[in-house]
Amino acid sequence: MKICQNPNCSNPFNSNGNRFCVGCGSDNFGDLLRNRYRVKRLLGTGGFGRTYEAQDVDRLDAACVVKQFIRESQGATARAKAAQLFREEAKRLFELGENHSQIPRLVAYFEQGACMYLVQEFIDGENLYQELQRQAFSETQIWQVLTDLLPVLEFIHQRQVIHRDIKPENIIRRTGDGNLVLIDFGGAKQVTQNNLTQKGTGIYTLGYAAVEQMAGYAWAASDLYALGATCVRLLTGCLVNVDDYGNIYDPIYDPINGKWLWQEYLANNGITISHKLTQILNKLLQHFVRERYQSAADVLSDMKDTLYDVTPLTLSKFSAQNEAYPLYNFQFETIAVDKYANIVNRTGHQGEYFVQELGNGINLEMVYLSGGTFMMGTPEDRGYDSEYPQHFVTIKPFFMGKFAITQEQWLTVTKLPQIKHSLNPEPAYFKGDSHPVEQISWHEAVEFCARLSKYSGKEYRLPSEAEWEYACRGNTITPFYFGDTITSDLVNHDGKYTYALAPKGKYRQGTTPVGSFPPNAFGLYDMHGNVWEWCADSWHDNYYNAPCDGRAWQEDGDDNVRVMRGGSWFNVPRFCRSALRYKGESSLRDVFIGLRVVSDAL
Repeated sequence: MKICQNPNCSNPFNSNGNRFCVGCGSDNFGDLLRNRYRVKRLLGTGGFGRTYEAQDVDRLDAACVVKQFIRESQGATARAKAAQLFREEAKRLFELGENHSQIPRLVAYFEQGACMYLVQEFIDGENLYQELQRQAFSETQIWQVLTDLLPVLEFIHQRQVIHRDIKPENIIRRTGDGNLVLIDFGGAKQVTQNNLTQKGTGIYTLGYAAVEQMAGYAWAASDLYALGATCVRLLTGCLVNVDDYGNIYDPIYDPINGKWLWQEYLANNGITISHKLTQILNKLLQHFVRERYQSAADVLSDMKDTLYDVTPLTLSKFSAQNEAYPLYNFQFETIAVDKYANIVNRTGHQGEYFVQELGNGINLEMVYLSGGTFMMGTPEDRGYDSEYPQHFVTIKPFFMGKFAITQEQWLTVTKLPQIKHSLNPEPAYFKGDSHPVEQISWHEAVEFCARLSKYSGKEYRLPSEAEWEYACRGNTITPFYFGDTITSDLVNHDGKYTYALAPKGKYRQGTTPVGSFPPNAFGLYDMHGNVWEWCADSWHDNYYNAPCDGRAWQEDGDDNVRVMRGGSWFNVPRFCRSALRYKGESSLRDVFIGLRVVSDAL
């Protein structure tokens, strides 16, 4: 692309074949705009002008976006209003982009000839509209969209800015970290106490805008409506269509009755989503502002209160398919503590499990866990880098051992025929039939599962890391399933060290019998402390590009290094957190490493 060097040119961008400038007729061309920006290609056009991809030669050819505002002859008042909006966008982008990583930064703002220009950080990646062209989004992906964008909306709304044009085309998934970035603040509105009830310019996109916004009144709740509309269109794959005659067709919205039809569309196509996501989307899409969520924080609060949305597998369904493994009920009590480790609540629960007979009167109890969606990882102001970024994961129903594998269970299974590796029948340093087996390598743990699977005719395996964290949390979002802290009265860990404001306790310097401490809400014991438990996954340094379907993450990882979870008797309490990740070579054996097994429910 050639750039006209006439400083008063109204449109300096020319194709390489032009002899004279299309804007002013000059034949004075160069490679750079304003002696700094090398324009590469047109990205798009809109109501305010054109957007180009470019390189900033003053910043080592860093990629950037040049946004050109063209003052068209549509009346002096309209041109002045549009120019004012453009200047306001420059100020907003600078303030917002400098303070949030999911909003493009403003690099420069200048006027040249009859045009004005913004230069922004270039966000490399595809927008959600492009992703939608391949396939509709899953529930897990929608949870991720909400998780990524709601904090951005909360940020801009706290600064009295309303975006007014949230749609898939204005949401880019950034290459590298996978985070969603909200772009195009050209129609954003600064809200003050004086203009809160004043009618503004009608800026919106059909199919995403709330009725009050189309009438010229935009609120924070209008952005939330547009986010809800974005989500249901991503879920269904249905967009507004306009034919050659200007007729509009929307398969999931009835404009006559003001009713969204997205649920009917999903039902007709055999697609089901959780009740909780349905509730949230319906509240985002309420016709009247007062009936919607009033802030992004309100939506996040609802999501945080029920990160686990479970659909129980019925007893009859499982039993009919697995007559050899009937389910039994069991009763148990959970304990909740405050940051001082004071017990603040005791709750009774009932769970279901089946019994796997191992022979010689030795049994393995496998507890049923309902599938659901939960938030995996730790917020970035807490924890370690390996625990970022937080992301929603959907887990299928499965069974997990009520306890870590004990020494008597290990001994029994080691007597079964070898599959690939030999097994030491008595590897543990701390002896005791009901103590967890330890000094087990990852390969030996896999061999244990293989022998048990062949013996029983039912597949047993190590849990995926996502399954393990889901199981450990037990419908909690606190650092531990007990609450904000733990003590050695609740967990076998190094009690000389504390977490939050809990008191010091005992350091037992070894394992304890399984089931010595209270369980979590799933009826699982010793998920914190006692012994580390191997997971199936290869090690990855963080959660970028991690799967969201609960499977073991093997791709692009280090197969010689595997994931361990839960902490041990040897560790300080922060290493026993639900989200804490640890790694070890697959051949590693130590006095604080054991295992727990899982089996699929269906």
